[in-house]
Amino acid sequence: MSKLFDFLSDYLARRKGLLPLIGIVLIFLNLILQFILPPNWLTSSNLLLHLGIIVAIFGLMLAWAL
Repeated sequence: MSKLFDFLSDYLARRKGLLPLIGIVLIFLNLILQFILPPNWLTSSNLLLHLGIIVAIFGLMLAWAL
């Protein structure tokens, strides 16, 4: 587990904008799916929106710390 965290830390330290970019993509994907898919649990729960916000905020906090 320690080696995994070391690898992720080194990988994300060089790519500080990767996690916020993934979060923004998830948010836009949620917006697009709202109009394309019929109402189902994915679109009604806004799962990708919430996941995108969490990933983007975590990415910003991690980039600031690294």
